[in-house]
Amino acid sequence: MRALKLTTVIAVLVAPLFALGGVRRAAAQSTARDRPVDRIMAIVGTTPILASQVEEQLVLAQSQGAKVPEDSAGREAARRQVLSQMADEELLVQQAERDTTIKVTEQEVQDAVEQTVQNVRKQFASIPEFQTQLRAAGFVSEEEWRRWLADQQRRAILQQRLIEGLKQRGKLKPISPTDAEMREFWESSRAQQPKRPAAISFRQIVIVPKADPDANARALHLSDSLVAALRRGAVFGDVARKFSADSASREQGGELGWFRRGVMVKEFEDVAFHLRPGAISDVVGTEFGYHIIQVERVQPAEILARHILIQPTISAAQIDIARRQADSVHDALAQGASFDSLARRYADPNEPKLADALPASQLPPDYETAIGSDTVPGLKPVFEVGAGTARPRFVVFELLKRLPEGELNFDEVKDRIRDGLGQQLAIKHYLDLLRRTTYVDIRY
Repeated sequence: MRALKLTTVIAVLVAPLFALGGVRRAAAQSTARDRPVDRIMAIVGTTPILASQVEEQLVLAQSQGAKVPEDSAGREAARRQVLSQMADEELLVQQAERDTTIKVTEQEVQDAVEQTVQNVRKQFASIPEFQTQLRAAGFVSEEEWRRWLADQQRRAILQQRLIEGLKQRGKLKPISPTDAEMREFWESSRAQQPKRPAAISFRQIVIVPKADPDANARALHLSDSLVAALRRGAVFGDVARKFSADSASREQGGELGWFRRGVMVKEFEDVAFHLRPGAISDVVGTEFGYHIIQVERVQPAEILARHILIQPTISAAQIDIARRQADSVHDALAQGASFDSLARRYADPNEPKLADALPASQLPPDYETAIGSDTVPGLKPVFEVGAGTARPRFVVFELLKRLPEGELNFDEVKDRIRDGLGQQLAIKHYLDLLRRTTYVDIRY
């Protein structure tokens, strides 16, 4: 069973420009050699799909590592698969365009295009070098390239929002694949499967120092005064850069980007998703501190927002209390106390309690320093994360197992295959329904 790939264009959006140039030149050469450039390969609704477009997607897939047969019969089969895939994507784009609940603003498309352009420009030492590569890629000007990127980005967003909306409304439920289908997928994709990375499984209780009442009161007072200043006309971005404790968004003036429900903590979302664009929220308390929120734009089911985070100062005395608490929890576990009971009482709710087969390369540096190459299961000495920062944490850590790098087997990926195929089968069923109401003529 072939994988249904809905967002091929996203890879192009972030691909290096020189790679895209190679794709375009190779596609043009291959198409000219094998078939007429402008032959219509399919019509979806009233939109044609040309041979040149199919060849470009085929060469793009090859440039990204896909195995494309060199013999004519194998290459023709690959073309048919790509053409079918492109027809599926066009069906989804057209359906999304008909759905009045799906909106894609010019601003968000241009924001994405600008980010892509900046990322690509960084790969070149000078503007002339960048412009030379643009011409080599087949674009007359940067403006033409930007228009092409904008079209690809818009189509990708439309497809994504259509699928997400169908899932949210319960109209795209996974269809359970059979064992035979999962086995077939496994065998057909086995050669492309990466090796299992070295992995580590552990459980932990992370203890975070708490601010004392006086520190909380000072942070709340500052937050209230900033709300008043913002409502009198202070510039949100300037205030965020000066006062916010969120290092990830501070230098961007508190910008959080677009997000949907389920990304932020509940207290934050309950306020943010009810704010009118431009309004300044009251102070919102969460376990991270005190937030001031401003929503900039609203789309169906998602918002573009920014915030200022004010965190109470953690005193050295409170850090010592947390350190002693972690030692006590460690000793209790060593004496046979229930992990779950201790975790419910002491663990930071924002930190995972269990990591199952986490790739060792994803271990945070402080964990790597503390655990190293230790392979012996069991409770380890308490270690500190974020030492020397304003908000350190203490980790009570139990190593469960460690696996070396190796070949994946079917049982290890069975659940992932089931989930992925379940979604693909649901989308395939939805595409079959769309074909009943949309003219589709594929001309192999």
